[in-house]
Amino acid sequence: MQRHLATDQSDRTPQLYGLVLAGGHSRRMQRDKAALAYGGRPQLARAMDLLSPLVARSFISMRQEQQHDALRSSYEPIVDQLPGLGPIGGIHAALHSHPDKAWLVLACDLPFLDRATLERLIAERDPTRLATAYRSSTDGMPEPLCAIYEPASRAVIAHWIERGEHCPRKFLAQHEVRLLDLARSNALDNINTPEEYAAAQPLAGDDSVTAAHAASPVKAQRVHVRYFALLREQAGRSAEELETSAGTALELYQELRRRRGLGLDPERLRVAVNDEFGDWHTRLSEGDTVAFLPPVAGG
Repeated sequence: MQRHLATDQSDRTPQLYGLVLAGGHSRRMQRDKAALAYGGRPQLARAMDLLSPLVARSFISMRQEQQHDALRSSYEPIVDQLPGLGPIGGIHAALHSHPDKAWLVLACDLPFLDRATLERLIAERDPTRLATAYRSSTDGMPEPLCAIYEPASRAVIAHWIERGEHCPRKFLAQHEVRLLDLARSNALDNINTPEEYAAAQPLAGDDSVTAAHAASPVKAQRVHVRYFALLREQAGRSAEELETSAGTALELYQELRRRRGLGLDPERLRVAVNDEFGDWHTRLSEGDTVAFLPPVAGG
């Protein structure tokens, strides 16, 4: 009989349950992010499909008014006990609903997440710490919404909330946790706006792409980047050389949006690789020079 990874632990290690956070208001997206489709499937269903085989039981975190929502009602619910706190409210509710369990917590809006990333998190889990999480490839801070929270974190998180603190990233940054480096820099990218959703569509939700990434993680490579016009002002430089695991020009631009605060959507730009205009799906190689060019005003 096949065993869950979560149950193949020593008797002294708390059993692992799973939680997908799906209680947000999706204000920036202007529609329910849990229902957004990638590869023809709602991303909530995709997240649950990734999570469920790796844990003993899996649940959906939601607000009280979402309990009869058609998409969420097919899963076991954990309803926020402290409304209005955002993700940490969902984590708090899970830890209190089954206080002897550890929790693998996922945001529902991680369309680039793959099974290999979750399996490594479980394999390198440290149950002697409050949590095990990945380190952001952008700023080095902990990623709280793909992380394992141990039972010992329950009281500490409750005290954190009592102090008026609601940020799970700050919680992990200020407490004793284990941090891992991501094999793929975009594995935990989330999608918050309609523009980001449109840009992510060609890259996410395809099971064959996900399987390929899991079997053969993208290796880091050095590329040269050139910025023009408004992008040069936003990046604070005209050019740079950097190491990236981005496989395409679009993945590289999305990474640089986070690193450098670039404000233009990809559909407003042209991209050139090695001085030849291409499209956003152009594959990148070691040593490539990539240029991003905004539209030029004038008559």
